[in-house]
Amino acid sequence: MAERLQQAGFQQLDEAAAWVLQPGCGYFVTRNQSSLIAFRLAGSTSLASGWRMVGTHTDSPCLKIKPQPELVRHGYMQLGVEVYGGALLNPWFDRDLSLAGRVHYLNSRQQLGQALVDFRKAVAVIPSLAIHLDREVNQKRSINAQTDLPPLLLQTSEGTAPGFRELLAAQLKVEHPALDVKEVLDFEISLYDMNPPAVVGINEEFLASARLDNLLSSYVGMESLIGSSGEGNRLLVCTDHEEVGSATAAGAAGPFLQSVLRRINEKLLGGSAESFQQQMSRSTLVSVDNAHGIHPNFADKHDSKHGPLLNGGPVLKFNANQRYATNSETSARFRQICQAANVPLQVFAVRSDMGCGSTIGPLLATELGIATVDVGVPTFAMHSIRELAGTRDVGYLADALTGFFNS
Repeated sequence: MAERLQQAGFQQLDEAAAWVLQPGCGYFVTRNQSSLIAFRLAGSTSLASGWRMVGTHTDSPCLKIKPQPELVRHGYMQLGVEVYGGALLNPWFDRDLSLAGRVHYLNSRQQLGQALVDFRKAVAVIPSLAIHLDREVNQKRSINAQTDLPPLLLQTSEGTAPGFRELLAAQLKVEHPALDVKEVLDFEISLYDMNPPAVVGINEEFLASARLDNLLSSYVGMESLIGSSGEGNRLLVCTDHEEVGSATAAGAAGPFLQSVLRRINEKLLGGSAESFQQQMSRSTLVSVDNAHGIHPNFADKHDSKHGPLLNGGPVLKFNANQRYATNSETSARFRQICQAANVPLQVFAVRSDMGCGSTIGPLLATELGIATVDVGVPTFAMHSIRELAGTRDVGYLADALTGFFNS
């Protein structure tokens, strides 16, 4: 995202440095290499009209490698894993898996450095147990995250298996030959499916990919910000850790967004509390996170009046218990924007006898006191290793968010 924003003329800011901001210019700042805020200022120093904000999250449920992961059993080296977020676990079996993430290392001068690593090939697999050894697997299938999920990494004998940090150091030297890597100290590494995204269906109406929740919204939000031409102040916030509650320095429940907004207010308006509150009262946030499309095999899991269809347009999400931040005012505003952009709109509310998920919308609305609406494209297999959305919905969402930024 940082590379794409730089290509589009946005300037990168450093949280630890002083900021110099110019009206009419675009900027972005990152935190923890996993959350990003990008914004374009209006052509004057005025912030009186408030902000048009779009919020998404960058993380997805997955399997993360434990800090001391090496397991050598029966001639195989495996890796201990933790489940991150509310992952559907069955689809992780029998997949060609690779490893990617962030590594911190010491160089030969005892200096600490960090780099991203991606093996970019199938290096691991979690084999299923043959049905001959578990005849009831299709009737009774439970998964123990501790014992059933460690993937195979290589075949070895006792005492000859390499350490995982050694493997990371070797991969760093392959990917970044100019780096001076003496020792890997720590890492944040996840497994991911090597199967590439695909357009599916006789009429190419479906998009199948890993991590559509919520990188699809993040991508569309970024492209809509870049492509917008409105005269107001526009901002995109993409936070980490939504799938585990957002209560982190880089999450929506942390101070990142408010800190950035207050710095902008201080630079352009002198930083008064009253001017900041005036901006928030005149601002609107569209929280964008995937919605549950009505599954034809499991239609009874939906309220019959609130079952969105793939390729039927973005979904307004409602919940009486405020798991979504939508209210009648913010939904009406979004309906008006979609009507002006000729974008069809659908509605989702969970069955009254089922629990409801949530998004970053209520968290940011609580933190900032900002009018918020929750929307998203309908999706199947949410939190699976591979999810499914409608190809036309991508364009519908882009048109809606661009219209919002321009409003």
